Amino acid sequence: MLSFTHVPSLMPHLAAGAHRSPRRGACFMEFASYLAGERWSDHPDCTDPVLAALARGVNDGLSDARRDELVVHIPRVIGLRADDRIVGLIVALRAAISALPVASMDRQRSLALGIQGVRRELGHDIPADLDELSQLALAAVPDAVAWANAYLATVRPVSHPLHASATQAITRIAATGIAEACIDDPDSLLIATLELAIADVEAHVAVPAAQERHLVRA
Repeated sequence: MLSFTHVPSLMPHLAAGAHRSPRRGACFMEFASYLAGERWSDHPDCTDPVLAALARGVNDGLSDARRDELVVHIPRVIGLRADDRIVGLIVALRAAISALPVASMDRQRSLALGIQGVRRELGHDIPADLDELSQLALAAVPDAVAWANAYLATVRPVSHPLHASATQAITRIAATGIAEACIDDPDSLLIATLELAIADVEAHVAVPAAQERHLVRA
């Protein structure tokens, strides 16, 4: 995994949306593509796609006054990806948990449905803290959970895994739900959600690495 310890001071401020070149501004993931030495893009290969989707949603949902607070976290996402699907599921679950209590009713229904689907996909791989938090989040919105259960009862059970597009959609709904929530400080919740999601992925990626080092020593 690549590692960077600082961000160049002469880079442009973060801005919402995609940009054709640095001269027109940079969003979170475009900045990451630059630091990683990749082609300028808001969909770089250096970061897990679902984590990148959350970063784009948070970047665009933040107010102009708070967006630059994300800059310190950009180096953390460079090289932050894994070969398994669990990373994307963990990111989607974290985002949905954060958004569920504050989102509008329509989005709460989608997020409750998403949490249930992601929990089922993760199974025994769900981190203990996210397992507990997701159960508490669902318990706090019984109407949304009832709707999700009624919807699931009308559709045929799906045997194949959740597609990556579904987990990315969950993160987009979550980020928009927080940004448009009727709460005092949506910006702080957006920033905290991305920070926690990055930490979740760092923790997950570090486990296989530690196991691999143990096997080498053995």
